Amino acid sequence: MKYARKLLWIVAKIWCRFRAYNTEVLRTPGPVLLIPNHVSWFDWLFIGLCLEEDWRFVTSSVTAAGSGLHRRIMVNRRTFPIDPASPYAVKRMAEYLQGGGRLVLFAEGRISLTGSLMKLFEGTGFLLHKTRSRVILAYIRGANRLPWVRHTGWTRWFPEVTVHFSEVFSPPAMANTSTSVARQALTRWLRDGMERQQLQVETDFGASHVLGWVAENARRNPRQIVLEDASHACLSYDRLMTGVRILARVWQRRWGEEPERIGVLLPNVNGLPLVLLSLWWLGKVPAVVNFSTGVSTMLTCIQLARIRKIITSRRFLERAKLNLDSMVQAGVELVYLEEVKSSVGFVEKGLAWWGQRLGRASWMKPGREETAVILFTSGSEGMPKGVELTHGNVMANIRQMLAVTDIHDHDRIFNALPLFHSFGLTVGMLLPLARGIYTFLYPSPLHYRMIPSAVYDRNCTILLATNTFLNGYGRKAHPYDFRNLRYLFAGAEKLQEATANYWARQFGVRVLEGYGATECSPVICVNTPQAPRFGSVGRFLPGIEHRLEPVEGVDRGGRLQVRGPNIMKGYLNSEAQAKFQAMQGWYDTGDIAWVDEEGFVFLLGRLKRFAKVSGEMVSLTAVEETLAGAFPEYGLRCQVAVLSRPDEEKGEALIAVTNEPRLSVDQVRKVIKARGFTNLCVPREVRYIREIPKLGTGKVNHRELGLMVFGTEGGGKPASS
Repeated sequence: MKYARKLLWIVAKIWCRFRAYNTEVLRTPGPVLLIPNHVSWFDWLFIGLCLEEDWRFVTSSVTAAGSGLHRRIMVNRRTFPIDPASPYAVKRMAEYLQGGGRLVLFAEGRISLTGSLMKLFEGTGFLLHKTRSRVILAYIRGANRLPWVRHTGWTRWFPEVTVHFSEVFSPPAMANTSTSVARQALTRWLRDGMERQQLQVETDFGASHVLGWVAENARRNPRQIVLEDASHACLSYDRLMTGVRILARVWQRRWGEEPERIGVLLPNVNGLPLVLLSLWWLGKVPAVVNFSTGVSTMLTCIQLARIRKIITSRRFLERAKLNLDSMVQAGVELVYLEEVKSSVGFVEKGLAWWGQRLGRASWMKPGREETAVILFTSGSEGMPKGVELTHGNVMANIRQMLAVTDIHDHDRIFNALPLFHSFGLTVGMLLPLARGIYTFLYPSPLHYRMIPSAVYDRNCTILLATNTFLNGYGRKAHPYDFRNLRYLFAGAEKLQEATANYWARQFGVRVLEGYGATECSPVICVNTPQAPRFGSVGRFLPGIEHRLEPVEGVDRGGRLQVRGPNIMKGYLNSEAQAKFQAMQGWYDTGDIAWVDEEGFVFLLGRLKRFAKVSGEMVSLTAVEETLAGAFPEYGLRCQVAVLSRPDEEKGEALIAVTNEPRLSVDQVRKVIKARGFTNLCVPREVRYIREIPKLGTGKVNHRELGLMVFGTEGGGKPASS
């Protein structure tokens, strides 16, 4: 047996360069449970090579009922066969553990069909509750690419496989709790631990910068199509990285390799990821400019970031009707991609082509803490702020999302969200490039009739949107357009109940609401098929800590502050940066939230969007959500926003602003009273404007709305408040 084990070690080393980490923890005496993820038929081998003789694998006696080699593997002195359907199975395992035993249990109960963590059976939580056994987690990395797997994605004969063992954990005590509640809570605790371990291992052993991560995928799957835009130009990994090499050579000739900030002013086209990756190749920092804010605000952002060069497109500027003469007069150099393309000769293209095939990479190698991209906040309540996100921030957020979702190799993302927005950039473009899946980039989210047809035509399975855009698509789409959707993520603004219900009834699609901020790269929380709760914005992503600071007048919840690896490097604005540094790693979201006992986050509104009426705090956001979709007689286009103004009698008064001229105060009051709100939440008046101003993400621009209605930013209160 000793020699057989050594032989298997040698085979594993040669076959897949097998290594194991933190194996010392496996000497922990029983009762102890070792719980790995389950991605291939050979997981038992990789785990078993690291274990002492008394460890036993829990196996299914039903599955082993056949004969031959399979039965000998499933039933032997190193296994603990049970009948999963028997009520006595858990009892037998509990007795063995309580006697000081050590068991290996695959809590998923099956090999993953996606390569990601699937659901955990609650029997594991029940076992922990009854035995109080200690827990060791094992993350098997790379085995999902072996030929012997259950998923239908790509595989290879000689992948690199490693096993990473965690420290020993003691499950939380569940005193004075029913068995049912304890079982669910401990299963949830176990899953959270497995997700955190995956995040930590991938951070420690994965790529150290975004370009390296993409290049690694290109080396493994050079012919895979990963990008397509509205011109139907498709880019494989091979063509993508060849184009990146060409552009990097052009930038090097023009600007050298000295790190500097370069502005990027482009829509959702293939050229934008090419530009970003080529700038990273030379160690330069791209600043993606929000062109929906207007030239004046863009110039303010450019000056804030001290940008002297902007990469853009003549064709885009003509279509968007953007006149950048003021930028040129301010000393900004405009670099047009059309001219860059015409300047590249056949020889340069050939050299890049050969360099890609020979695998020669001479890019700069930034550390995780170096700035990857500069983005600008939406500016819905004031002037935009410049946010520096590091390579570590962006990659952490991608890994956090991959840890809680079962995105697989055949998924196809449709992204119409602008790439100057962190949701569109990180989740809609960089995540699929890092994960190795197809993305369709569409130039505008406002093409309500075209986008549903495009989603249908490209067979996309993942769609990113906001509540406003979902309403627009829903009005124009055919019921069959979204037949392939597995994931529909909504963010940037509150998901309305009417919107979620309409998509469920009309298209059979569940909208998964998330929450984030540019400063957080951006995702903080998200609902998933594993853990959905309508009305919440989901649970915190692994690795994110939170705290709720008390707020006067708010009884439940508080001001949400978060900390984690995805939190930004800092602001470009000196005043905002000073406040952020004083927080010592914490980011103040400015939102009022409460968290339930299962970890789901419920947003009550932004602190700046609370009004104090007769001494009571009233959430303007909550009133807006109540009125959203409450007037079906006026159609889906009817929108209502809520502002506040000073009031001598009650301190502040609420004002409803709508694009429906027939809406009256009585109708608004009736809806608010029917939803159980007090008179303090009823607007004093209703004002009509032809169109409620929106940001590029579809969110109401309360700053602009306040200027239109009151002549001040964000409402009746001065901007400085």
